[in-house]
Amino acid sequence: MKKIIIIGGGVSGLSAAWLLRSKVAAAGKNVEITLLEKEQRLGGKMWSIKADGYTCEWGPNGFLDSKPQTLDLCRAIGVTDNLHRSNDNARKRFIFSEGQLHQLPDGGPAFLKSGLISWPGKLRLALEPTPFIASAPTGVDETLADFGRRRLGGEALDKLIAPMVSGIFAGDPETMSLESCFPRIAELEREYGGLIRAMIMLAKKKKRDQAAGKVVSSAAGPGGILTSFREGIQYLPDALSSSLGGIIKPGVSVTSVARGGSVPYHVTCSDGVELDADLVMVAAPAFATADMLSGLDGKIAAVLRQIPYSSMTVVCFGYDRERIKHPLDGFGYLIPKKEGCSTLGTLWDSSMFENRAPDGKVLLRSMMGGACFPEYVHLSDDDVVARVSADLKRVMGIDAAPQFVRVFRHPQAIPQYTVGHGKRLLALEELLTAHPGLILTGNSYRGIGLNDCVAAAERAADEAMKLLN
Repeated sequence: MKKIIIIGGGVSGLSAAWLLRSKVAAAGKNVEITLLEKEQRLGGKMWSIKADGYTCEWGPNGFLDSKPQTLDLCRAIGVTDNLHRSNDNARKRFIFSEGQLHQLPDGGPAFLKSGLISWPGKLRLALEPTPFIASAPTGVDETLADFGRRRLGGEALDKLIAPMVSGIFAGDPETMSLESCFPRIAELEREYGGLIRAMIMLAKKKKRDQAAGKVVSSAAGPGGILTSFREGIQYLPDALSSSLGGIIKPGVSVTSVARGGSVPYHVTCSDGVELDADLVMVAAPAFATADMLSGLDGKIAAVLRQIPYSSMTVVCFGYDRERIKHPLDGFGYLIPKKEGCSTLGTLWDSSMFENRAPDGKVLLRSMMGGACFPEYVHLSDDDVVARVSADLKRVMGIDAAPQFVRVFRHPQAIPQYTVGHGKRLLALEELLTAHPGLILTGNSYRGIGLNDCVAAAERAADEAMKLLN
Protein backbone atom coordinates (compact mmCIF):
# COMPACT_ATOMS: atom_id res chain seq x y z
CA MET A 1 0.00 0.00 0.00
CA LYS A 2 1.30 3.42 -0.99
CA LYS A 3 1.35 6.05 1.75
CA ILE A 4 0.80 9.77 1.14
CA ILE A 5 1.26 12.47 3.76
CA ILE A 6 -0.26 15.91 3.25
CA ILE A 7 1.12 18.62 5.53
CA GLY A 8 -1.17 21.56 6.25
CA GLY A 9 -4.86 21.68 7.12
CA GLY A 10 -5.79 24.98 5.53
CA VAL A 11 -8.13 25.05 2.57
CA SER A 12 -5.25 24.11 0.23
CA GLY A 13 -4.36 20.95 2.13
CA LEU A 14 -7.96 19.99 2.79
CA SER A 15 -8.92 20.47 -0.86
CA ALA A 16 -5.90 18.50 -2.06
CA ALA A 17 -6.71 15.67 0.35
CA TRP A 18 -10.36 15.52 -0.70
CA LEU A 19 -9.60 15.67 -4.41
CA LEU A 20 -6.78 13.16 -4.18
CA ARG A 21 -8.88 10.71 -2.17
CA SER A 22 -11.63 10.97 -4.80
CA LYS A 23 -9.19 10.35 -7.65
CA VAL A 24 -7.59 7.42 -5.82
CA ALA A 25 -10.99 5.84 -5.21
CA ALA A 26 -12.05 6.34 -8.82
CA ALA A 27 -8.84 4.66 -10.00
CA GLY A 28 -9.30 1.76 -7.59
CA LYS A 29 -5.87 2.26 -6.04
CA ASN A 30 -4.87 1.06 -2.57
CA VAL A 31 -3.47 4.25 -1.04
CA GLU A 32 -3.34 5.50 2.55
CA ILE A 33 -3.67 9.30 2.86
CA THR A 34 -2.85 11.13 6.08
CA LEU A 35 -3.25 14.88 6.60
CA LEU A 36 -1.22 16.52 9.38
CA GLU A 37 -2.19 19.93 10.81
CA LYS A 38 -0.29 21.61 13.64
CA GLU A 39 -3.38 23.37 15.03
CA GLN A 40 -6.40 21.68 16.55
CA ARG A 41 -8.64 23.83 14.36
CA LEU A 42 -8.74 23.12 10.63
CA GLY A 43 -9.09 25.77 7.94
CA GLY A 44 -6.03 27.97 8.36
CA LYS A 45 -6.93 31.62 7.77
CA MET A 46 -10.52 30.73 6.84
CA TRP A 47 -12.11 31.29 10.22
CA SER A 48 -15.61 32.73 10.79
CA ILE A 49 -15.82 33.96 14.36
CA LYS A 50 -19.33 34.37 15.77
CA ALA A 51 -19.88 36.67 18.75
CA ASP A 52 -22.80 38.77 20.00
CA GLY A 53 -24.77 38.01 16.84
CA TYR A 54 -21.99 39.15 14.51
CA THR A 55 -20.04 36.95 12.07
CA CYS A 56 -16.48 38.24 11.73
CA GLU A 57 -14.20 36.84 9.09
CA TRP A 58 -10.71 36.42 10.51
CA GLY A 59 -9.29 36.16 6.99
CA PRO A 60 -10.88 36.00 3.52
CA ASN A 61 -14.60 36.58 3.23
CA GLY A 62 -15.45 34.70 0.04
CA PHE A 63 -14.62 33.83 -3.56
CA LEU A 64 -15.81 34.91 -7.00
CA ASP A 65 -18.30 32.57 -8.64
CA SER A 66 -17.04 33.33 -12.15
CA LYS A 67 -14.26 30.75 -11.86
CA PRO A 68 -15.24 27.09 -11.68
CA GLN A 69 -12.77 25.67 -9.19
CA THR A 70 -14.42 26.33 -5.84
CA LEU A 71 -17.96 25.93 -7.15
CA ASP A 72 -17.04 22.54 -8.62
CA LEU A 73 -15.59 21.48 -5.27
CA CYS A 74 -18.74 22.67 -3.48
CA ARG A 75 -20.89 20.59 -5.84
CA ALA A 76 -18.69 17.56 -5.31
CA ILE A 77 -18.94 17.68 -1.52
CA GLY A 78 -22.63 18.61 -1.60
CA VAL A 79 -22.67 22.07 0.00
CA THR A 80 -24.13 24.21 -2.79
CA ASP A 81 -27.40 24.65 -0.86
CA ASN A 82 -25.45 26.62 1.74
CA LEU A 83 -23.85 29.02 -0.73
CA HIS A 84 -24.61 32.66 -0.01
CA ARG A 85 -23.99 35.17 -2.77
CA SER A 86 -23.48 38.82 -1.95
CA ASN A 87 -26.27 41.21 -2.91
CA ASP A 88 -26.17 43.96 -5.51
CA ASN A 89 -24.55 46.35 -3.02
CA ALA A 90 -21.28 44.49 -3.54
CA ARG A 91 -21.10 45.76 -7.13
CA LYS A 92 -20.51 49.31 -5.91
CA ARG A 93 -16.93 49.94 -4.84
CA PHE A 94 -15.41 53.20 -3.71
CA ILE A 95 -12.07 55.00 -3.44
CA PHE A 96 -11.49 57.67 -0.80
CA SER A 97 -9.62 60.55 -2.40
CA GLU A 98 -9.24 64.22 -1.56
CA GLY A 99 -11.75 64.17 1.26
CA GLN A 100 -14.58 62.18 -0.29
CA LEU A 101 -15.69 58.76 -1.45
CA HIS A 102 -15.80 58.24 -5.21
CA GLN A 103 -17.63 55.29 -6.69
CA LEU A 104 -15.44 53.40 -9.13
CA PRO A 105 -16.89 54.09 -12.59
CA ASP A 106 -18.22 51.07 -14.48
CA GLY A 107 -17.96 52.48 -17.99
CA GLY A 108 -16.72 55.29 -20.21
CA PRO A 109 -19.51 57.83 -19.54
CA ALA A 110 -19.38 57.21 -15.78
CA PHE A 111 -15.62 57.58 -15.84
CA LEU A 112 -15.82 60.95 -17.59
CA LYS A 113 -18.27 62.19 -14.94
CA SER A 114 -16.28 60.83 -12.01
CA GLY A 115 -14.27 63.22 -9.91
CA LEU A 116 -11.83 60.53 -8.80
CA ILE A 117 -9.33 61.28 -11.58
CA SER A 118 -8.58 64.88 -12.57
CA TRP A 119 -8.99 66.02 -16.16
CA PRO A 120 -5.21 65.97 -16.75
CA GLY A 121 -5.24 62.43 -15.37
CA LYS A 122 -8.12 61.48 -17.66
CA LEU A 123 -6.29 62.93 -20.65
CA ARG A 124 -3.22 60.89 -19.70
CA LEU A 125 -5.40 57.79 -19.53
CA ALA A 126 -6.84 58.64 -22.94
CA LEU A 127 -3.32 58.36 -24.38
CA GLU A 128 -3.08 54.71 -23.27
CA PRO A 129 -4.06 53.17 -26.63
CA THR A 130 -1.87 55.52 -28.68
CA PRO A 131 1.62 54.84 -30.13
CA PHE A 132 3.02 57.46 -27.73
CA ILE A 133 2.93 54.97 -24.85
CA ALA A 134 5.99 52.78 -24.54
CA SER A 135 5.52 49.06 -25.03
CA ALA A 136 6.29 46.53 -22.32
CA PRO A 137 10.04 46.09 -21.88
CA THR A 138 11.19 42.78 -23.33
CA GLY A 139 12.44 40.24 -20.82
CA VAL A 140 11.90 42.54 -17.83
CA ASP A 141 9.85 41.50 -14.81
CA GLU A 142 8.09 44.85 -14.49
CA THR A 143 6.70 46.12 -11.20
CA LEU A 144 3.04 47.08 -10.98
CA ALA A 145 4.11 50.65 -10.27
CA ASP A 146 6.32 50.85 -13.35
CA PHE A 147 3.54 49.36 -15.45
CA GLY A 148 1.01 51.84 -14.05
CA ARG A 149 3.19 54.87 -14.68
CA ARG A 150 4.16 53.69 -18.16
CA ARG A 151 0.70 52.63 -19.31
CA LEU A 152 -1.75 54.82 -17.37
CA GLY A 153 0.09 57.65 -15.67
CA GLY A 154 1.04 58.56 -12.12
CA GLU A 155 -2.41 59.65 -10.98
CA ALA A 156 -4.03 56.39 -12.08
CA LEU A 157 -1.26 54.50 -10.31
CA ASP A 158 -1.88 56.36 -7.05
CA LYS A 159 -5.68 56.31 -7.11
CA LEU A 160 -6.53 53.08 -8.93
CA ILE A 161 -3.70 50.57 -9.12
CA ALA A 162 -2.04 51.08 -5.73
CA PRO A 163 -5.31 50.79 -3.74
CA MET A 164 -6.23 47.67 -5.74
CA VAL A 165 -2.87 46.08 -4.92
CA SER A 166 -3.27 46.89 -1.22
CA GLY A 167 -6.82 45.55 -1.26
CA ILE A 168 -5.91 42.22 -2.86
CA PHE A 169 -2.35 41.53 -1.72
CA ALA A 170 -1.83 44.10 1.05
CA GLY A 171 1.16 44.78 -1.16
CA ASP A 172 3.39 47.59 -2.38
CA PRO A 173 3.10 48.22 -6.16
CA GLU A 174 6.71 49.40 -6.20
CA THR A 175 7.88 45.85 -5.48
CA MET A 176 5.11 43.59 -6.82
CA SER A 177 5.50 41.79 -10.15
CA LEU A 178 2.89 42.50 -12.83
CA GLU A 179 3.51 39.14 -14.51
CA SER A 180 3.09 37.16 -11.29
CA CYS A 181 0.26 39.15 -9.70
CA PHE A 182 -1.87 39.90 -12.76
CA PRO A 183 -0.65 37.68 -15.62
CA ARG A 184 -3.86 38.30 -17.56
CA ILE A 185 -3.14 42.03 -17.79
CA ALA A 186 0.40 41.39 -18.98
CA GLU A 187 -0.94 38.93 -21.54
CA LEU A 188 -3.52 41.39 -22.85
CA GLU A 189 -0.92 44.10 -23.36
CA ARG A 190 1.26 41.72 -25.33
CA GLU A 191 -1.67 40.47 -27.40
CA TYR A 192 -3.51 43.73 -28.09
CA GLY A 193 -0.84 46.37 -27.54
CA GLY A 194 -2.82 48.16 -24.79
CA LEU A 195 -5.53 47.76 -22.18
CA ILE A 196 -8.16 50.04 -23.69
CA ARG A 197 -7.71 48.38 -27.08
CA ALA A 198 -8.03 44.99 -25.36
CA MET A 199 -11.23 46.07 -23.59
CA ILE A 200 -12.77 47.21 -26.89
CA MET A 201 -11.79 44.02 -28.71
CA LEU A 202 -12.93 41.76 -25.89
CA ALA A 203 -16.23 43.62 -25.60
CA LYS A 204 -16.89 42.89 -29.27
CA LYS A 205 -15.89 39.28 -28.80
CA LYS A 206 -18.13 39.02 -25.74
CA LYS A 207 -21.14 40.15 -27.74
CA ARG A 208 -20.41 37.58 -30.42
CA ASP A 209 -19.85 34.79 -27.92
CA GLN A 210 -22.90 35.69 -25.85
CA ALA A 211 -24.98 35.50 -29.00
CA ALA A 212 -23.59 31.99 -29.44
CA GLY A 213 -24.33 31.09 -25.81
CA LYS A 214 -20.74 31.45 -24.57
CA VAL A 215 -19.24 33.52 -21.75
CA VAL A 216 -15.94 35.40 -21.85
CA SER A 217 -13.90 37.32 -19.31
CA SER A 218 -13.46 41.06 -19.10
CA ALA A 219 -10.19 42.70 -20.04
CA ALA A 220 -8.90 42.81 -16.49
CA GLY A 221 -9.84 39.21 -15.79
CA PRO A 222 -12.92 37.34 -14.65
CA GLY A 223 -15.61 39.20 -12.76
CA GLY A 224 -18.33 37.39 -10.90
CA ILE A 225 -20.30 37.63 -7.69
CA LEU A 226 -18.61 37.46 -4.30
CA THR A 227 -19.80 34.21 -2.77
CA SER A 228 -19.58 32.75 0.71
CA PHE A 229 -21.77 30.55 2.91
CA ARG A 230 -24.62 31.48 5.22
CA GLU A 231 -22.55 30.36 8.20
CA GLY A 232 -19.44 32.20 6.96
CA ILE A 233 -16.52 31.14 4.77
CA GLN A 234 -15.30 28.67 7.42
CA TYR A 235 -18.17 26.42 6.40
CA LEU A 236 -16.11 25.15 3.45
CA PRO A 237 -13.08 23.84 5.41
CA ASP A 238 -15.46 22.51 8.05
CA ALA A 239 -17.33 20.54 5.39
CA LEU A 240 -14.10 19.25 3.88
CA SER A 241 -12.67 18.16 7.22
CA SER A 242 -15.94 16.49 8.20
CA SER A 243 -15.94 14.54 4.93
CA LEU A 244 -12.29 13.52 5.29
CA GLY A 245 -12.84 12.24 8.81
CA GLY A 246 -10.17 9.96 10.26
CA ILE A 247 -7.42 10.73 7.76
CA ILE A 248 -6.88 14.11 9.49
CA LYS A 249 -4.46 14.26 12.42
CA PRO A 250 -4.84 17.68 14.10
CA GLY A 251 -2.39 19.01 16.64
CA VAL A 252 0.59 17.39 14.88
CA SER A 253 3.39 19.76 13.95
CA VAL A 254 5.92 18.60 11.36
CA THR A 255 9.51 19.53 12.10
CA SER A 256 11.28 17.94 9.15
CA VAL A 257 10.92 15.98 5.94
CA ALA A 258 13.91 13.82 5.12
CA ARG A 259 14.92 10.96 2.87
CA GLY A 260 13.64 7.65 4.16
CA GLY A 261 15.19 4.25 4.26
CA SER A 262 12.93 1.63 2.71
CA VAL A 263 10.52 4.34 1.51
CA PRO A 264 11.27 7.70 -0.17
CA TYR A 265 10.43 10.06 2.70
CA HIS A 266 10.58 10.19 6.47
CA VAL A 267 8.45 12.79 8.29
CA THR A 268 9.35 13.78 11.85
CA CYS A 269 6.83 15.53 14.10
CA SER A 270 7.36 17.65 17.21
CA ASP A 271 5.58 15.18 19.50
CA GLY A 272 7.98 12.40 18.60
CA VAL A 273 5.77 10.80 15.97
CA GLU A 274 7.72 9.58 12.95
CA LEU A 275 6.02 8.59 9.70
CA ASP A 276 7.18 7.11 6.43
CA ALA A 277 5.66 8.09 3.09
CA ASP A 278 5.98 7.32 -0.60
CA LEU A 279 4.76 10.83 -1.41
CA VAL A 280 4.70 14.06 0.60
CA MET A 281 2.56 17.05 -0.32
CA VAL A 282 3.28 20.26 1.59
CA ALA A 283 0.40 22.76 1.71
CA ALA A 284 1.94 25.17 4.23
CA PRO A 285 3.16 28.78 3.87
CA ALA A 286 6.51 29.15 2.10
CA PHE A 287 8.40 30.10 5.27
CA ALA A 288 7.04 27.09 7.18
CA THR A 289 7.74 24.78 4.23
CA ALA A 290 11.33 26.08 4.14
CA ASP A 291 11.85 25.08 7.77
CA MET A 292 10.51 21.57 7.15
CA LEU A 293 12.64 21.01 4.04
CA SER A 294 15.88 22.68 5.12
CA GLY A 295 17.50 19.36 6.02
CA LEU A 296 16.29 17.66 2.86
CA ASP A 297 17.39 20.35 0.41
CA GLY A 298 18.90 23.63 1.55
CA LYS A 299 18.56 25.16 -1.92
CA ILE A 300 14.79 24.61 -1.96
CA ALA A 301 14.55 26.12 1.51
CA ALA A 302 16.60 29.12 0.42
CA VAL A 303 14.32 29.84 -2.54
CA LEU A 304 11.20 29.48 -0.39
CA ARG A 305 12.60 31.97 2.13
CA GLN A 306 12.85 34.54 -0.67
CA ILE A 307 9.03 34.72 -0.83
CA PRO A 308 8.12 37.55 1.58
CA TYR A 309 4.84 37.92 3.45
CA SER A 310 2.95 41.07 4.39
CA SER A 311 1.41 41.54 7.80
CA MET A 312 -2.23 42.51 8.31
CA THR A 313 -4.50 43.60 11.13
CA VAL A 314 -8.22 43.03 10.61
CA VAL A 315 -10.56 45.15 12.72
CA CYS A 316 -14.29 44.50 13.05
CA PHE A 317 -16.56 47.26 14.37
CA GLY A 318 -20.27 46.81 15.10
CA TYR A 319 -22.70 49.75 15.38
CA ASP A 320 -26.39 50.50 15.73
CA ARG A 321 -27.53 51.18 12.17
CA GLU A 322 -29.25 54.38 13.22
CA ARG A 323 -25.93 55.84 14.39
CA ILE A 324 -24.43 55.58 10.87
CA LYS A 325 -25.54 58.34 8.50
CA HIS A 326 -23.83 56.83 5.45
CA PRO A 327 -26.14 54.67 3.27
CA LEU A 328 -23.59 51.80 3.20
CA ASP A 329 -24.85 50.83 -0.23
CA GLY A 330 -21.72 49.14 -1.49
CA PHE A 331 -18.85 46.74 -1.03
CA GLY A 332 -16.74 49.26 0.84
CA TYR A 333 -13.78 51.45 -0.04
CA LEU A 334 -10.01 51.51 -0.43
CA ILE A 335 -7.73 54.37 0.53
CA PRO A 336 -4.72 55.51 -1.52
CA LYS A 337 -1.51 55.70 0.50
CA LYS A 338 -1.15 59.41 -0.22
CA GLU A 339 -4.30 60.17 1.79
CA GLY A 340 -2.28 59.54 4.97
CA CYS A 341 -4.79 57.26 6.69
CA SER A 342 -3.90 54.38 8.98
CA THR A 343 -6.25 51.91 7.30
CA LEU A 344 -5.99 50.44 3.81
CA GLY A 345 -9.77 50.41 3.50
CA THR A 346 -13.01 49.19 5.03
CA LEU A 347 -15.52 46.59 3.88
CA TRP A 348 -19.20 47.03 4.66
CA ASP A 349 -19.66 43.35 5.48
CA SER A 350 -23.27 43.52 6.63
CA SER A 351 -24.21 45.33 3.41
CA MET A 352 -22.77 42.55 1.26
CA PHE A 353 -24.09 39.66 3.35
CA GLU A 354 -27.19 40.60 5.29
CA ASN A 355 -26.76 37.97 8.02
CA ARG A 356 -23.37 39.21 9.23
CA ALA A 357 -24.84 41.48 11.90
CA PRO A 358 -27.89 41.35 14.21
CA ASP A 359 -31.07 43.14 13.19
CA GLY A 360 -30.63 46.90 13.45
CA LYS A 361 -26.83 46.62 13.52
CA VAL A 362 -24.05 46.97 10.95
CA LEU A 363 -20.63 45.34 10.73
CA LEU A 364 -17.65 47.19 9.25
CA ARG A 365 -14.34 45.39 8.69
CA SER A 366 -11.20 47.50 8.29
CA MET A 367 -7.69 46.46 7.25
CA MET A 368 -4.43 47.91 8.55
CA GLY A 369 -0.78 47.29 7.78
CA GLY A 370 0.29 45.46 4.67
CA ALA A 371 3.68 45.69 3.00
CA CYS A 372 3.73 49.48 3.19
CA PHE A 373 3.05 49.63 6.94
CA PRO A 374 4.47 46.42 8.49
CA GLU A 375 4.90 48.03 11.91
CA TYR A 376 1.14 48.41 12.39
CA VAL A 377 0.75 44.76 13.35
CA HIS A 378 2.54 45.57 16.62
CA LEU A 379 0.19 48.39 17.68
CA SER A 380 -1.81 47.93 20.88
CA ASP A 381 -5.54 47.25 20.69
CA ASP A 382 -6.26 50.74 22.02
CA ASP A 383 -4.09 52.35 19.36
CA VAL A 384 -5.67 50.21 16.63
CA VAL A 385 -9.20 51.13 17.73
CA ALA A 386 -8.28 54.81 17.94
CA ARG A 387 -6.72 54.85 14.46
CA VAL A 388 -9.59 52.96 12.83
CA SER A 389 -12.14 55.21 14.55
CA ALA A 390 -10.31 58.31 13.31
CA ASP A 391 -10.30 57.04 9.73
CA LEU A 392 -13.99 56.08 9.85
CA LYS A 393 -14.82 59.55 11.10
CA ARG A 394 -12.77 61.17 8.35
CA VAL A 395 -14.07 58.97 5.54
CA MET A 396 -17.66 58.26 6.58
CA GLY A 397 -18.38 60.83 9.25
CA ILE A 398 -18.90 58.22 11.99
CA ASP A 399 -18.78 59.92 15.40
CA ALA A 400 -20.23 57.07 17.47
CA ALA A 401 -18.04 54.65 19.37
CA PRO A 402 -18.37 51.05 18.17
CA GLN A 403 -20.48 48.79 20.37
CA PHE A 404 -18.65 45.70 19.17
CA VAL A 405 -14.90 45.42 18.54
CA ARG A 406 -12.68 42.55 17.47
CA VAL A 407 -9.01 42.88 16.47
CA PHE A 408 -7.26 40.07 14.58
CA ARG A 409 -3.52 40.18 13.87
CA HIS A 410 -1.75 38.31 11.08
CA PRO A 411 2.06 38.79 11.33
CA GLN A 412 2.57 36.80 8.11
CA ALA A 413 -0.71 37.18 6.29
CA ILE A 414 -0.31 37.22 2.51
CA PRO A 415 2.55 36.04 0.28
CA GLN A 416 4.01 38.80 -1.85
CA TYR A 417 4.68 38.06 -5.50
CA THR A 418 7.53 40.52 -5.79
CA VAL A 419 9.77 41.05 -8.80
CA GLY A 420 11.62 37.80 -9.49
CA HIS A 421 8.77 35.60 -8.28
CA GLY A 422 8.48 33.86 -11.64
CA LYS A 423 12.19 32.99 -11.62
CA ARG A 424 11.84 31.65 -8.09
CA LEU A 425 9.04 29.35 -9.22
CA LEU A 426 11.16 28.09 -12.11
CA ALA A 427 14.04 27.45 -9.72
CA LEU A 428 11.74 25.47 -7.42
CA GLU A 429 10.48 23.38 -10.34
CA GLU A 430 14.04 22.52 -11.33
CA LEU A 431 15.13 21.71 -7.77
CA LEU A 432 12.08 19.53 -7.12
CA THR A 433 13.01 17.24 -10.01
CA ALA A 434 15.64 15.78 -7.68
CA HIS A 435 12.90 14.83 -5.22
CA PRO A 436 10.20 12.81 -7.00
CA GLY A 437 7.16 12.47 -4.82
CA LEU A 438 7.63 15.85 -3.10
CA ILE A 439 4.86 18.28 -4.11
CA LEU A 440 4.38 21.89 -3.00
CA THR A 441 0.98 23.59 -3.15
CA GLY A 442 -0.85 26.51 -1.56
CA ASN A 443 -1.13 30.25 -2.11
CA SER A 444 2.60 30.98 -1.98
CA TYR A 445 3.10 30.24 -5.65
CA ARG A 446 0.47 30.96 -8.32
CA GLY A 447 -2.45 32.83 -6.82
CA ILE A 448 -3.59 33.86 -3.35
CA GLY A 449 -7.39 33.63 -3.68
CA LEU A 450 -9.62 30.73 -2.69
CA ASN A 451 -10.21 29.78 -6.33
CA ASP A 452 -6.45 29.80 -6.88
CA CYS A 453 -5.88 27.54 -3.88
CA VAL A 454 -8.46 25.00 -5.04
CA ALA A 455 -7.05 25.07 -8.59
CA ALA A 456 -3.55 24.48 -7.20
CA ALA A 457 -4.88 21.61 -5.07
CA GLU A 458 -6.37 20.03 -8.20
CA ARG A 459 -3.01 20.27 -9.98
CA ALA A 460 -1.24 18.80 -6.96
CA ALA A 461 -3.70 15.90 -6.79
CA ASP A 462 -3.23 15.23 -10.51
CA GLU A 463 0.55 15.26 -10.09
CA ALA A 464 0.26 12.79 -7.21
CA MET A 465 -1.87 10.47 -9.33
CA LYS A 466 0.75 10.48 -12.10
CA LEU A 467 3.39 9.48 -9.58
CA LEU A 468 1.19 6.67 -8.28
CA ASN A 469 0.81 5.14 -11.73
